[in-house]
Amino acid sequence: MNSTQGEVRLQASAEAVWRIVGNFNGLHVWHPAVTGSELVAGRNNEAGAERLLALDGGGNIKERLLAWSDSERSYRYCILESPLPVSGYESEVRVEDLGEDGCRVVWSGSFEAAGVSDGQAVEVVQGIYEGGLGYLRQQFAG
Repeated sequence: MNSTQGEVRLQASAEAVWRIVGNFNGLHVWHPAVTGSELVAGRNNEAGAERLLALDGGGNIKERLLAWSDSERSYRYCILESPLPVSGYESEVRVEDLGEDGCRVVWSGSFEAAGVSDGQAVEVVQGIYEGGLGYLRQQFAG
């Protein structure tokens, strides 16, 4: 099993960042590689909900929400179908309150490589995390 994590510190309140990051059906709002998100099963922000992400350049990723907590500002999800070179992918996104220092967004995941080396699979997932976290860094700069 492989795992990787990305994080970014932001000079913004955890509540403000969670309003964006915490919307399971809103990844397209803060990830530049995702052009749309459609809820295809269940209710948004409730365990069992499924989203279909449209990717820039074509392709889709179907994911299921495993757990969502407003009080902990975190959610866990898994990939059901995807063109990514991974299998058994599970991930957590959380926003941690750092008080006067703003907040930290942590995006972590575990998975098996599928059709590529472990290092290549980690590189792909890390790149996805960096894309979203980098966008948040730009949006909340200053």
